[in-house]
Amino acid sequence: MKTPVKSLVFALCCASLASVTAQADAPPRRIVSVNLCTDQYLLALADRSQIAALTSNADKPEMSAAAAQAHGLRLLGQSAEDVLDIAPDLIIGMPARSSALVAALRGQQYRTLDMHWADSLDDIKAQIRAVASAVGHPDRGKALIARMEHELAALPKPGHGRVAAYYQRRGFLTGTGTLVDDLMSRAGLVNLAARLHKPALSQISIESMIAAQPDFIIVETETDRVTDQGTEMLHHPALEHIARIHIPQAWTVCGGPAYVQAARSLVAQVAAAQSSGH
Repeated sequence: MKTPVKSLVFALCCASLASVTAQADAPPRRIVSVNLCTDQYLLALADRSQIAALTSNADKPEMSAAAAQAHGLRLLGQSAEDVLDIAPDLIIGMPARSSALVAALRGQQYRTLDMHWADSLDDIKAQIRAVASAVGHPDRGKALIARMEHELAALPKPGHGRVAAYYQRRGFLTGTGTLVDDLMSRAGLVNLAARLHKPALSQISIESMIAAQPDFIIVETETDRVTDQGTEMLHHPALEHIARIHIPQAWTVCGGPAYVQAARSLVAQVAAAQSSGH
């Protein structure tokens, strides 16, 4: 039979253990994102009160598709002291442990969620589930995926196998196995990079682009104006006869909910070009 003292100690130990377990199971209350892409997942899935800090580019519309939602939230600087000051109970990054800020915090034990680059809609859905679970709102993740799938299912494929080139400043061409390639397929387009047997990222000259004769050139809206030699080549007169599609970089630089915006815009512009005779 237990003595009263032993019973009291046993009860206190059990109560302490239950408290630790409850804290471990509770949703995090001070979440820090150390990557532009995880900023956007966090803004879509966490309570605003849970978000302790985002990256310095989170509120820049030319960089982030969720810039408007980031206004008013704390943004990290370049010092690891910012993270120390917050004492986060969850750090999310791509991957979090490879972040320069986290690497500088040697000896500190923080819970992390390590994400990886999304190259397809399936990758995005997996990441939504992971973040939604980590922040304590799995149902929000399911609802977001359902909305995205519903909107995407309604989109036509007006490309009909025509060829498109995602052409970036300094002649970079985005290839297969990428998020942009996934978006092209969704619109019914064939990636020129696949036709030319190019890797995920390559460079192609204006002469080679003219010789390839794609039906469309997809460019980032940020390159609509000539700002340097890198953007000047995209405005070469020899390319003017090729139909252009403009997509904000912020919609394609990261996976996430903005995938739907990018897909909708791409489909609409291809359909419009078809109606105008291109």
